[in-house]
Amino acid sequence: MIVLSAQNVAKSFGVNEVLRDVSFTLQQGDRMGLVGVNGCGKSTLMRIIAGLETPDRGEISMVRGTRVGYLAQQDMVTHGASVWAELEKVYEPVFDMEKKIRALEAEMEHAHEDAARFARLSSDYDRLTRAFEEADGYAWKSLVSGVLNGLGFKPSQYDQSVDSLSGGEKTRLCLARLLLQKPDLLLLDEPTNHLDMETLQWLENYLAAYKGSVLVISHDRYFLDHVCTCMVEILMGASEQYSGNYTRYIAQREERFETRIRAYELQQKEIERQQAIIARYRMFNREKSIRAAESREKALERMEKLDKPVDERSIRFQFEARRRTGEDVLMVREVSKSFGDKHLFSGLTLHVRAGDRIALIGPNGVGKSTLIKLIVGEELPDTGDIRYGANVDIGYYDQHQSTLHPEKTVLDEVWDRFPRMEQSDVRGALGMFLFTGDDVFQPIKTLSGGEKGRVALTALMLRKDNLLLLDEPTNHLDMDSREVLEDALSDFSGTIITVSHDRYFINRVANRIIEMRPDGVTEYMGNYDDYVERKNRPVEQEAVAGKTRTELDKEKRRDKLNKQAQRQLKVRAQEAERAVGLKEEEIAQLEAQLADPDLYADAQRAADISRAYQKAQAELPLLYEQWEQAEAALGGEDE
Repeated sequence: MIVLSAQNVAKSFGVNEVLRDVSFTLQQGDRMGLVGVNGCGKSTLMRIIAGLETPDRGEISMVRGTRVGYLAQQDMVTHGASVWAELEKVYEPVFDMEKKIRALEAEMEHAHEDAARFARLSSDYDRLTRAFEEADGYAWKSLVSGVLNGLGFKPSQYDQSVDSLSGGEKTRLCLARLLLQKPDLLLLDEPTNHLDMETLQWLENYLAAYKGSVLVISHDRYFLDHVCTCMVEILMGASEQYSGNYTRYIAQREERFETRIRAYELQQKEIERQQAIIARYRMFNREKSIRAAESREKALERMEKLDKPVDERSIRFQFEARRRTGEDVLMVREVSKSFGDKHLFSGLTLHVRAGDRIALIGPNGVGKSTLIKLIVGEELPDTGDIRYGANVDIGYYDQHQSTLHPEKTVLDEVWDRFPRMEQSDVRGALGMFLFTGDDVFQPIKTLSGGEKGRVALTALMLRKDNLLLLDEPTNHLDMDSREVLEDALSDFSGTIITVSHDRYFINRVANRIIEMRPDGVTEYMGNYDDYVERKNRPVEQEAVAGKTRTELDKEKRRDKLNKQAQRQLKVRAQEAERAVGLKEEEIAQLEAQLADPDLYADAQRAADISRAYQKAQAELPLLYEQWEQAEAALGGEDE
């Protein structure tokens, strides 16, 4: 059943057309992710669906009686209320029912002598108690405490005034209130902001089991992967709907683009061919040939022209190392660090080998960025020592971009670091990161966070260091840029240590996870999914912690081989799916030709196309079978 339908929705603010033609449908129980570049109109669309904005054109339709809950990026709480009282208000209808139940019980005590009245009261009592139970009347306290705990609130905060909460805590409280209301349609605008990894995992599990429908805006690709069953992308004011999660959407988007660019190029070739024929006819300058030229010109005018598919501008680059390191890249031994009374860590030991891809994770304030700065040399350890291996060249990406000079232009910022380079080469490197034309003359201080990040990545790429220290490298980057960064790091031959809250990024890049907590450090082999799996198996976690370095290295190599096999299976499945798509496209083209009455004027050509159509039809089931086998093998590997 369709719960929500958007048809040709358009919205402008002055001369700025934000939404031009947005259409999609959301089915009962589906969880839809809404994606697109910043400023494309995602939040505007959600406000229209929530009834807070009106579209200029188009229509939003919902099933009658649908209860809608909307979480904006900035939400409101009740001034002066406590955390618990704020959520208690959700159950005010339940409390009213409980009062009526108590009143009925009192009436029933005095109605035994009047059988008819007692029967009526008993009926009302049964109906009301069933409604009370269905409305979580007996379970509301445990539900409130469960949601508060899941979203990171401690019992000691239950009586805390909402006025004393931080902005992030207020947003989490609003999310808790909305989840307890259990609307039929949840509208969530960036719900993952201000959530740590454990809270994110709780929210993902909660939404995956949610009985209603969900429409969510998020930049957290791992969240979209684990929650969403379908996706809608807004591009240049229009929308396109995809089935599956974020990873499936990325694959489908690429396939659709390739199909459209092929169709566009084929049509352009046909237009050029027809124009060449028309030109030849006109050269003959005879009445018959002129009529033929005019006939073809009219046919060309009637042809529905395909627009050239727009390839979103995306950064294109790769990291290279100018020389190789030895096997031992970095040794951190018994390091401790404090700032005044704030103790971060002590006895921290870390051995980094060539080719390691280490992700440092843990709660905020545990010292992840500080450890990076200790390795770089920006900070000094209180105790312990840090040693580098042979031929180690360190490249450092600072999430705050503190090394950039605000008054310099983009060009000078990079060129001053590499004065021996030709200006054309510097501009070429900047062009890979979308700084073209006069963009390179913008002062650094006028750039957005994402643009500053791209400047820093340009300089990092040109350095060609073999040990990259990355502090939140995906912050401020859009989704497409993150994908390209991950591709570049995956192909990098050197060693990486990164701090990141981006679980999708960690999954694609890391082969070792170092979890930092106030009570110590634990190492896990593999990527983020491997880390989560082992965290959920405490016995194995203890075994991993007690393994020797040789055993860990063997496991690391085994994990690497497993991942290579899985990548090969994924490639097989993608190629098989692409083959099915191409064959279906071929069949559709042949069907269109067979439906053309003019075809049968040439008997031989009609016979050839008919045979080609029959052959394609016979080949399609085999391709489907190969695709199913590839998907089945991939599913078995995942298990």
